[in-house]
Amino acid sequence: MAMALSASSNTLLRGVSWSGGLLVVLLIIAIGVVFDMLGIAATAAREAPFHSMAAKKVPGARHAIGIIRRADQFSNFCNDVVGDISGILSGAAAFTVITGLIVTFHLDESRWWVEMLMVATISALTVGGKALGKTVSIRYANDIIFRVGQLFYFLETRFHIRLFDVKNNKKRKRKRGVIHAPRSN
Repeated sequence: MAMALSASSNTLLRGVSWSGGLLVVLLIIAIGVVFDMLGIAATAAREAPFHSMAAKKVPGARHAIGIIRRADQFSNFCNDVVGDISGILSGAAAFTVITGLIVTFHLDESRWWVEMLMVATISALTVGGKALGKTVSIRYANDIIFRVGQLFYFLETRFHIRLFDVKNNKKRKRKRGVIHAPRSN
């Protein structure tokens, strides 16, 4: 996955001006922030409201339940895999932007200042975006996970892309009560 994202960002950055590269860096940061929000929302969401929605056959409710039941795996993928990869890629893409800035504006003497300013800006956007995203994710966890559930439902029904099984993983309990012995005549 890291190789695919790296190759796509390198392809986007090849032959692009420093301003276009800056937009790619901002896009990579935004992807990292959004996926971090999804991971946090999955761990903060409550399952109970989705049961009544699933009973009413609301599209995406069963998928939202599936996300919440697999919150550890979902948040691991969103936060650790995509979030970390986007952080690394934004740093690599920032290097390309810095080089483009220095070459375009002949800033060889101020190279150090340009590098520090870009690194500080990208770090501030990443950390600030993730902090704001976590606040929003915790507050609106159920809404966010419901929207993701609707997206998964759409992908499954329209394009037949199933990201995980949505069937009920809870084992059915037998009826409680007295077990009657067979009658003898």
